[in-house]
Amino acid sequence: MNLKQKQTEANLKPGNRTVPGRTIPVPHRDISERAQEMIAAPYNVFIDWNLNPPTKEDWRKMVTMVSESSAPAVNKLIKELGLTVEQLQIGGVKCYRLTPDSIPENHRKQLVIVAHGGAYVYAPGIGSVREAAMFAAFGNYTTISVDYSLSYEKPFPGAIEDMIDVWRAILTAYDPRSIAMTGTSAGGGLIMATILKIKELGLAMPAAIAPSSPWADLTETGDSYKTNEWLDNILVSYSGYLGRAAKLYANGNDLSHPLLSPINGDLEGFPPTILTSGTRDLFLSNTVRSHRKLRRARVPAQLQIYEGISHSQLSFDPDLPETREAYREIAAYFDQYLIS
Repeated sequence: MNLKQKQTEANLKPGNRTVPGRTIPVPHRDISERAQEMIAAPYNVFIDWNLNPPTKEDWRKMVTMVSESSAPAVNKLIKELGLTVEQLQIGGVKCYRLTPDSIPENHRKQLVIVAHGGAYVYAPGIGSVREAAMFAAFGNYTTISVDYSLSYEKPFPGAIEDMIDVWRAILTAYDPRSIAMTGTSAGGGLIMATILKIKELGLAMPAAIAPSSPWADLTETGDSYKTNEWLDNILVSYSGYLGRAAKLYANGNDLSHPLLSPINGDLEGFPPTILTSGTRDLFLSNTVRSHRKLRRARVPAQLQIYEGISHSQLSFDPDLPETREAYREIAAYFDQYLIS
């Protein structure tokens, strides 16, 4: 029996789709050579996709080790991007302020608040500033990176509470119409959950948000959780540490709760939103579903998808042309909505 006959027979009935084993080539059109190298790389060598620390203390030790080993690279990045970094407390929460050497006139009274990624368990301390540093450099904004509580020390709703404490404090010094929020992965999901909480509390909204590849659904719901499984060379599979990290953060709460999976919340009244993902991203469906739900809620929303990019790869390499392009696209979107 040939392949056509086998596949036709395997998919005769409506329901789940059966696909043959495949080798997926590296895309080479309309994509930079540096991106091609990133796409062709083996699975993430810095964080084992299948980690399974048995206790919260084991999580803490493992995350501390990863954080300490990555700190020199983050400090180097800050220096190479020409940024000034300052550690400070905002609303009782540890944060980092990153300031570029040169800020355009229209950005000088503006601020971008950044929630870092890392499955709510990674990137404490200086490791939390990588995305904020790139956005400060390529978007030319002062950024605040929130070093929110991680799951092994203060699980749900700890991270949201920290974000709200920071937001309340920021509102005493800035006009909310001059503030945007952004974040990738867990950071993107946290931004969306924070907006839901801001809405619930009746606080002023930021002018715009940019959740990139947001972990908007902590359950394994969405097409790309399966279509991009084993193809995404960063997250690889929900069945690895990702699913375990979701349970660690939820701390016994239902993973579908809107403040855990904000895709399930009422998105009406959200600020204008730009979402970013890649065609190999395990969270591509999270991003696409969030975009459609925002549009259905009549929220101005823009979606940008990059060829071949796996999960959050646009926040890794400052020399990747697609990285600079993505951050500048977000900055241009913010320029439409933030007052100066």
